[in-house]
Amino acid sequence: MPKASVKRTINCSKEDLINLVLNIEDYPKFIPYCLSAKIYEKKLNNDDQLIIADLTIGKGPFKDTYKSDVKYIKKDDIILVKNIDGPLKYLDNKWQFIKIGKLTEVSFDVDFQLKNKFLDILMAKSFKYGLDKIADAFQKRAEELFNNR
Repeated sequence: MPKASVKRTINCSKEDLINLVLNIEDYPKFIPYCLSAKIYEKKLNNDDQLIIADLTIGKGPFKDTYKSDVKYIKKDDIILVKNIDGPLKYLDNKWQFIKIGKLTEVSFDVDFQLKNKFLDILMAKSFKYGLDKIADAFQKRAEELFNNR
């Protein structure tokens, strides 16, 4: 039910930002409330990359793990994420990367629903704030990793 979009222009190359998003196992280092990440499968299909991964999200005694199907479609510079298993009824997540000179415009669209209706209602109220925090974390990480080269 929560649905939101964030767009940022970041002073990094498109390739660096795509690799940052695809480096799922590093998410716990910089994403708020991401406790762990595990990649089960990673393969190339022509130029596209396919990843099956778990993320454990939580705070205090509340935590849950969801499994996702991640597809990087190189020719379109997009990353699509769908849930496979876990607390989500569904997840549709799309990252799009557009080069603008030396900068990259990153669009992050997410639409999801939790299986637990009560938690879904609670999440809807703070979702945009949380999404902005995640976008901030990615932007800060990109600038730390790539702007000092």
